Amino acid sequence: MSRVCRITPRASQDIEAIADYLANQTNLASAETFLTEIDRVLQRIGQFPYIGRQRDELYPNLRSLPCRQYLIFYGLLDNEVEVFRVVSGYQDLTALFETDQ
Repeated sequence: MSRVCRITPRASQDIEAIADYLANQTNLASAETFLTEIDRVLQRIGQFPYIGRQRDELYPNLRSLPCRQYLIFYGLLDNEVEVFRVVSGYQDLTALFETDQ
């Protein structure tokens, strides 16, 4: 049974910022491809919620799964997956989650 993926406002802002960046730096098709790939990965997470790597070193019960050079950070709720952030894997992730707490 698949779980519903709920995207937090912060994660939605992350996705929008990445798509805008790709559209401005490359082209609109690249941004659209990224959005399609994010949607595909989110559907996969909904089907297989334990597929992501455990990231307890960053935040309790946090998981991550890559999409291109970005990481999707999410947590498992009863019948949902909550997507917290979508960020570059090259960022200082420890600092990112310290400031989000």
